Amino acid sequence: QVQLVESGGGLAQPGGSLRLSCAASGFTFNNFAMSWARLAPGKGLEWVSGITTSSDTYYADSVKGRFTISRDNAKNTLYLQMNSLKPEDTAVYYCIKDTREWGWGVPSSLGEYDYWGQGTQVTVSS
Repeated sequence: QVQLVESGGGLAQPGGSLRLSCAASGFTFNNFAMSWARLAPGKGLEWVSGITTSSDTYYADSVKGRFTISRDNAKNTLYLQMNSLKPEDTAVYYCIKDTREWGWGVPSSLGEYDYWGQGTQVTVSS
């Protein structure tokens, strides 16, 4: 069965960095685009960043220039390097899998993702 397990969350100071990881299993990882989404307190779910099967990357405007998504297909692992963190980045971060095998691009609609991890909490505070 498909499993997505996030790790790497925690407490960071404003301006600090964290690196999230997502270990994937139960499907052919390199055949699917992957993304990160987040749920901040009092806000709706937000797509954050995505990476295609050919490692093209896409970012929400709110994180562009600060976050970097990457994937290691040999390790079936997705990453999110988060730099210059802000208090508004505080959220639960989810690793999510595209429904489409060998799909073009990365869906920004969260309805086009069929599996979600359990989430990892990121808190940015001094």
